[in-house]
Amino acid sequence: MFVALSPFRIEPHFDVRIWGFRDLRPWYDRVVADGQDPIGEVWLTGDMCLVATGPHTGKALGTLFNEERKALLGAEADSTGSPLLIKVLFAREKLSVQVHPDDAMAQKYGEPRGKTECWYALSADPGACVALGLKPGVNIDQVRAGIHDGGLEDDLQAVPVAAGDVIFVDAGTVHAIWPGSILLETQQNSDRTYRMYDYGRPRELHIEKSLEATKLKTRAGKVPPRVLADRTILIDEAYFCVERIPVKTSRSSTTLPSPDETTPGLSYLFAAAGTGRITSASFSEIELPTRGIVAVPASSPAFAVQDFGGLDLIRISPRWPKS
Repeated sequence: MFVALSPFRIEPHFDVRIWGFRDLRPWYDRVVADGQDPIGEVWLTGDMCLVATGPHTGKALGTLFNEERKALLGAEADSTGSPLLIKVLFAREKLSVQVHPDDAMAQKYGEPRGKTECWYALSADPGACVALGLKPGVNIDQVRAGIHDGGLEDDLQAVPVAAGDVIFVDAGTVHAIWPGSILLETQQNSDRTYRMYDYGRPRELHIEKSLEATKLKTRAGKVPPRVLADRTILIDEAYFCVERIPVKTSRSSTTLPSPDETTPGLSYLFAAAGTGRITSASFSEIELPTRGIVAVPASSPAFAVQDFGGLDLIRISPRWPKS
């Protein structure tokens, strides 16, 4: 048995990356001081992120998952720890050409899970692209040669990105994020990345493991939205469901069935734009600032989401792959 756990806001963690920005405004009120490293990722649900509201304020999210797993995920959830890592990515320069392992390969090397992910484009400049998958006919020997002679980019497919696009990146897909877009990334909770090529930057490469992880053909690509009467499903895959939830002034949680629609589970509410508030007779109100995120546990009491101006609400829920 477990007691109900109310929704709570999570403090973001600003992660330094060599390819990031020194000034995240207007997305976040964060400017890096001279002499400090740029920020490339804002982790919204990382294990080190701190709970910002409610009785567990100040506790690390990873610790809370260990203590309240069933209250957060639901009694039937097949997971240990937090299942999803959600980030906002800020690429000022090209990221490395990389690939992530699937569950089987990750577990072969003693890790709990692989890394399948998706990107939702919060904004995109004209001409913005990402590299996604290998061109038809490219084989592993060509990939290996491209790594060593610097021509790997020629073997990658360039995919244009516009604001509102959703791109699926299943494990085993060779890919690279290029400048020009701000991406909301939803992924399995793993930061395992095998770098193939890094444009001469002095960082470790993982050539042999990256080649082992590479799948010549994957399902990666743009995903068309599915518009329903009460929400728009942006993507619904094995590990996550991402939806756009319209809120007209106020909306009750009773009108937001879980993606499963049979068993309540964890979800996150992210304000892609605008601001909102979570209210309930069972807990203190929670402010939802622009680009802020609130966790809604499986055991949450009923609540309402209020639009305080221009709220563009994204709901992200973990999925449990069918064996």
